[in-house]
Amino acid sequence: MSDTLNLPAETRDRAGKGASRALRRDGRVPAVVYGGNEEPLAIHVEEKELARQLGTGHFFNSIIEVEVGGKKLRTQPKDVAFHPVTDRPLHADFLRVAKGATVHVNVPVVFENEELSPGLKRGGVLNIVRHDLELVCDAEKIPHEITIDVTGFDVGESIHISHVKLPKGVESAITDRDFTIATIAAPSALRSEEGDTTQEGEGE
Repeated sequence: MSDTLNLPAETRDRAGKGASRALRRDGRVPAVVYGGNEEPLAIHVEEKELARQLGTGHFFNSIIEVEVGGKKLRTQPKDVAFHPVTDRPLHADFLRVAKGATVHVNVPVVFENEELSPGLKRGGVLNIVRHDLELVCDAEKIPHEITIDVTGFDVGESIHISHVKLPKGVESAITDRDFTIATIAAPSALRSEEGDTTQEGEGE
């Protein structure tokens, strides 16, 4: 399960572009906490700490406890805007999360037992269609990652969401179709040979 991350913050007295620029010059990132039938709360956080947490790789599928004014606000990060050139975080949005609430999260996938896939053993390529899955789960039970077993998959076969065993209490947010997560593509050498054969047949 993903950890709860703590993010110290301070309230913002002034809004607007000028105030935001001044905060960024001081190494702070303007942010907003919203939702939960409460007024939006304008805050700012330390850029270095926000960047460190973003670098953990599971920031967006973690619960973030924003500490402001002696209170801890349970939130889910919804968006971070980055500078197009420097990639510095410019603004962050956090959604309040009540205890026991259900959340929508994108959780990365990892593949295991590749040595037990006949298609991959023959030189096939694992073509990943979705690098993460959109899931619905309890805010307390957000998985770090979803492990997918490729045992037995051969060239030309696809791995669908129906093949994946999700943790208890975790469901796919997409329920109207059995979508593809990855395919086992033919090795390039095999594709080339088939292509050459086809061209010879056409020449005749």
